Amino acid sequence: MARVKGGYVTRRRRNRVLRQAEGFWGKRKSNFRIAQEAVDRSLKYAYRDRRVRKREFRSLWVTRISAAAQANGLSYSKLVGGLKKGGVILDRKTLAELAVRDAAAFSRLAAVAKGSAGA
Repeated sequence: MARVKGGYVTRRRRNRVLRQAEGFWGKRKSNFRIAQEAVDRSLKYAYRDRRVRKREFRSLWVTRISAAAQANGLSYSKLVGGLKKGGVILDRKTLAELAVRDAAAFSRLAAVAKGSAGA
């Protein structure tokens, strides 16, 4: 059987991996075998964490809304339930932005939620 040296294709594949490993520490950026393991692992984490980021942001928004609701004398669940009954359709991202940047507007929304929750 003939000997295959790889040449162009192999070099291109290795260079692609080493380019992805730029900025890694030690041999992880220069040794192909080690770099390939590090790049594979980093891609796996990147894929996973693109989904985790969405969870973490939603959790952050809920925490901010909850803190602002407490300041207005409501629990988070009462606020969200009251807004839903009151016909206010705002997502958690927008509510969290209002809670942080515009406390007066959030207070008006809390008042709407209080009125709807009692009805």
